[in-house]
Amino acid sequence: MSQYVFALAAGGALLIAGPPVQSEPTHAIAMHGAAREPAGFLHFPYVTPGAPKGGRITLGVTGSFDSINPMIVKGEAAAGVRDFVIESLMARGQDEPFTLYPLLAESVDVAADRSAITFTLNPEARFADGAPVTADDVIFSIELLRERGRPNHRTFYKKVAKAERLSDRIVRLTFSPSEPAQGEAAGQAVKYDREMPLIMGLMPVLPKHKITLETFERTSLEAPLGSGPYLISKIDPGRSITYTRRPDYWGKDLPVNRGRYNFDEVRYDYFLDAGAQFEAFKNGQIDLRGEDDPVRWASGYRVAAVDEGRIIKSEFGSGTPAGMSALVFNTRRAQFKDQRVRQALIQMFNFEWVNRTLFYSLYKRTQSFFERSRLASIGGSDIRPADEREKKWLSRFPGAVRPEIMDGAYRFPVSDGTGHNRESAKKAFDQLTAAGYALKGDRLVHNETGKRLEFEILAASSAQVPLLTSFANDLKRLGVAARVRVVDSAQYQSRLKDYDYDMIQASWAASLSPGNEQLFRWSSAAAKTPGTFNYAGVENPAADAMIAEMLGAAGPEDFTSAVRALDRVLLSGDYVIPLYHGPKTWIAHWRRLKHPDTVPLFGFNLDSWWIEDEK
Repeated sequence: MSQYVFALAAGGALLIAGPPVQSEPTHAIAMHGAAREPAGFLHFPYVTPGAPKGGRITLGVTGSFDSINPMIVKGEAAAGVRDFVIESLMARGQDEPFTLYPLLAESVDVAADRSAITFTLNPEARFADGAPVTADDVIFSIELLRERGRPNHRTFYKKVAKAERLSDRIVRLTFSPSEPAQGEAAGQAVKYDREMPLIMGLMPVLPKHKITLETFERTSLEAPLGSGPYLISKIDPGRSITYTRRPDYWGKDLPVNRGRYNFDEVRYDYFLDAGAQFEAFKNGQIDLRGEDDPVRWASGYRVAAVDEGRIIKSEFGSGTPAGMSALVFNTRRAQFKDQRVRQALIQMFNFEWVNRTLFYSLYKRTQSFFERSRLASIGGSDIRPADEREKKWLSRFPGAVRPEIMDGAYRFPVSDGTGHNRESAKKAFDQLTAAGYALKGDRLVHNETGKRLEFEILAASSAQVPLLTSFANDLKRLGVAARVRVVDSAQYQSRLKDYDYDMIQASWAASLSPGNEQLFRWSSAAAKTPGTFNYAGVENPAADAMIAEMLGAAGPEDFTSAVRALDRVLLSGDYVIPLYHGPKTWIAHWRRLKHPDTVPLFGFNLDSWWIEDEK
């Protein structure tokens, strides 16, 4: 492939070295506090360093793929490329909220105010073709992804004001100051996004000598060159992709890699739906599956292989937030502009009945975007009123948070558990009446426009139909017409990218260190950018400001307050109908797969598993 000097073409700059950042080089960087593992640590505590290598694991994926490039918007990328082929400067520790340890970089030098970071690359770091990983590759990757990568890459990497090559192995990144939060007083000290050094530590590093700029954004099934532990050895377009472990992998003895990447081959097989994938698992074509269907978990594994112990059902705990799974209002649509309409539909969701009849009562109702953690503004049975920091920040946005949410006392409606839900229906009807709707026959229509309240719920899988149909049937009693439409994976992803839907069922994962990804989910800028995770179309100055406070928080107390304040703003906006979450991670696997006894903070971690010969 052609070689290019990309710095000027992308509008960036490959600069002459300036004076070094004055700080102490270190082996790790933590978002808040200090790294748990000391310099010179041998391996992570949640791996088995002597685990045997070998064998092949086959995993299942629902859907299809038409691309091998996970860093562009176009196409549906195959699973595993980013995990096994393309590496970052640093690796995330799975037993800490957000701490990075050396991978391609052997050390980091971070400015005290997080205005800059200097990476010194490992002299042994090599791409799979033997070429060394250099500072030029790092700068090239920043500029390439900033101009041509996914929207999250473009958003984050635009915060890099300068990328300087100090030597073949040393690169320094200087960040732009954070924009003042809306309503912030003039004259405040300059702040920097404190997560940016870590964001750049996790940046995929691409080979400058192998990337053709003109074709980078095109969907392709050509295997990419990376520096990771595996190569793509076989591609069956849309059906399967196989990764083979590299015996010459440069980083196999690094502390972050010991006890990991134990399979000689990792294969992903694609299936049209979850039912077909489950049958393949029971027949032994797939070795492991994560189960997200409580009905199947409770009753579907009644097969001989489970009774005989050849298939093992395991439940793994997690110390991370449950995140938010929800029915999402696309507030770009006219029928959802009125918040009273959204509140009425939230009132109509009958969680207690759905959980009992559809899910064996195995789920819990989700109350927060950071459910099951100290970051949530609603703490289960605890009352968590806004603290003084939250009140100060939110005072710039009167009315952005409802009083009951500010007080921490709000909970989503609870029904009597029957299919009638009359009390909620009455409250919902009153809200719709206040929004200007009236019942005419069996149709709920707007008094001024004469239009019926109707919308489509877009789904990507038939597995969603029972839940969505149940909700639509409840709404029908109020005269609201909600139609469920299932489309294939490619069409669903295309419509998702362009926000071409009324309502969808979506999930946002959460961690103990939320950061720049919140911009991609909730910022006003993301609402106008195709391909982001701002599915609801949130354009809320208070949300923008609370994200800014979160990104600028220097200590854990400020950080927790900022996340809780953001949670209160999002809950008060009624952008979603929160659904539910499972108390555990459900994993079923064939007996030959083994895993360490220690489970990390992040829970289930497949790359530390291995195969034991049952002979």
